[in-house]
Amino acid sequence: MGAYIIRRLLLMIPTIVGIMGFTFLIIQFAPGGPVEQVIADLTGQGNGITDRISGGGDFQNEPAAGGTDISSKYRGSQGLDPEFIAKLEKQFGFDKPPLERFLLMMWNYIRFDFGDSYFRDISVIDLIIEKMPVSISLGVWILLISYIISIPLGIKKAVSDGSRFDIWTSGAIIIAYAVPGFLFGILLIIVFAGGSFFDWFPLRGLTSDNFSQLSWWEKIIDYFWHLTLPLIALSLAAFATTTLLTKNSFIDEIRKQYVTTARAKGLTERQVLYGHVFRNAMLIIIAGFPGAFITAFFTGSLLIETIFSLDGLGRLGFLSVLGRDYPVVFGTLFIFSLMGLVISLVSDLIYTWVDPRIDFERRDV
Repeated sequence: MGAYIIRRLLLMIPTIVGIMGFTFLIIQFAPGGPVEQVIADLTGQGNGITDRISGGGDFQNEPAAGGTDISSKYRGSQGLDPEFIAKLEKQFGFDKPPLERFLLMMWNYIRFDFGDSYFRDISVIDLIIEKMPVSISLGVWILLISYIISIPLGIKKAVSDGSRFDIWTSGAIIIAYAVPGFLFGILLIIVFAGGSFFDWFPLRGLTSDNFSQLSWWEKIIDYFWHLTLPLIALSLAAFATTTLLTKNSFIDEIRKQYVTTARAKGLTERQVLYGHVFRNAMLIIIAGFPGAFITAFFTGSLLIETIFSLDGLGRLGFLSVLGRDYPVVFGTLFIFSLMGLVISLVSDLIYTWVDPRIDFERRDV
């Protein structure tokens, strides 16, 4: 197992480099980079993205008055002082060749130095930490809710396959999966958050303005009061997927020969189900855990965050891409890609813990 772990860790290096390099080629050379964003905002031709993500977009270097039109590689820069353009390039690091920029970026990332945001006066790490409470709250609770409810429900559906209970719950699950989370979130707002019927739940933030003045139990209630509607809207798809995956996995295992043998030995259905079937059927659930964890915890949901006015990593990533805030884009990509690879390795190790018969060292990585 030690050799397998070492091989997987070594393979993470070219994987990370490949992910970062491919993204660098796509994003770095796309039109409308950070220099063009600033020029567009200064000349009144921008869409205000840099202002929205920076809270003002205040740049120290202003275009020189009375500048003449010049030929430039930046669209909309006619009439701006070439020295001002050069200062912008240096400020954003575009005075260096692309390969040098990429290698310098990877060297800094290896040392976990992710630099500062282009348009916010804050480091990338501090910015991610600032947005993490929302993503942690949404991701962790969605994951727990989906697994705590879906696994027992999936087992029940597998045991009673074809029954009225199975048919009705399958219909409800399919409908829940088909409804987009953001659309259901809008419906929840209309009904329960002051839309047209009831005004029971808040619509902004993770906590109330007087959160610091509340007692510890009031803080817990306030916290979940704000999370109730977003969690309901987000959990539909995860709930449906995990339930059906659990059911199908258990049905496949129940039909195998070793289950018939266990029953022939006189074991009860409960002993067969949880003593033999459960371990094997849960392998596919464990295999899907890294993807579910990364999706729920790291990426969050841009639309849900926007609808319920939650400032999390989803909205951060969206605005960073639109505003070409490259340090935030590449920094979050590096961190989350690395975390995803590590979690995938942990998932394989859990495989061997659940079923000791699995030996990854006998297989090619």
